Amino acid sequence: MRASLKGKYDLDKNGAAATIGVGTGELKLRASITDATVVNGPSMNGLVLAVEKPGSFIVDYNVPKKDFRFQFMNSVRIAEKRLNMTYIHSQGDNRTILEGALVIDPANKLLANYSLGPGNWKFKYTYVHSGVTTFEPSYDLSKNAWDFAVARKVYGDDVLKATYQTTSKALGLEWSRNSKLNGCFKISASLNLNEELKVPKLTAESTWNFDM
Repeated sequence: MRASLKGKYDLDKNGAAATIGVGTGELKLRASITDATVVNGPSMNGLVLAVEKPGSFIVDYNVPKKDFRFQFMNSVRIAEKRLNMTYIHSQGDNRTILEGALVIDPANKLLANYSLGPGNWKFKYTYVHSGVTTFEPSYDLSKNAWDFAVARKVYGDDVLKATYQTTSKALGLEWSRNSKLNGCFKISASLNLNEELKVPKLTAESTWNFDM
């Protein structure tokens, strides 16, 4: 049985979170907690339980809020191109999102995201250059705003990524690694260029995989 443990620490909020996942056949079971779950004695605060069948569905249950979140995935082929479809519904705020990603070829992908109710459309185009550098411009129709992301593989398993949100003027930098030999981690820094005192917000997370 394969299991994983992920820890995350937010330096700005001085808060921590952890997720443990266990694979049982076709299903994956996960439990996530935050420091609110253990501070001042064990409690249900911050506890989220989930069951997932990769490529098919994910069901999350927020225990203290008694709130379900459903996500269903499927793929079809249109004109020899794969279309990945996702349906997401959050019970608590009664929010539904429909998403479609058309894989044109290994280097090009188009994604459309639609929120029912507000009727908000979001679009994203992904281009992978030489399998090393990824460009992702995205457009939010309701905000009439563009966001941009650029990522590049370095040293094999490491990825450096930069993001910029034009509406909030938020700049993000990220260094991540996904390696069976050297482990998995992600270090992120975000900076709001609108703030007079520009202090970056730092988060770090690491994942350990092991057999049970």
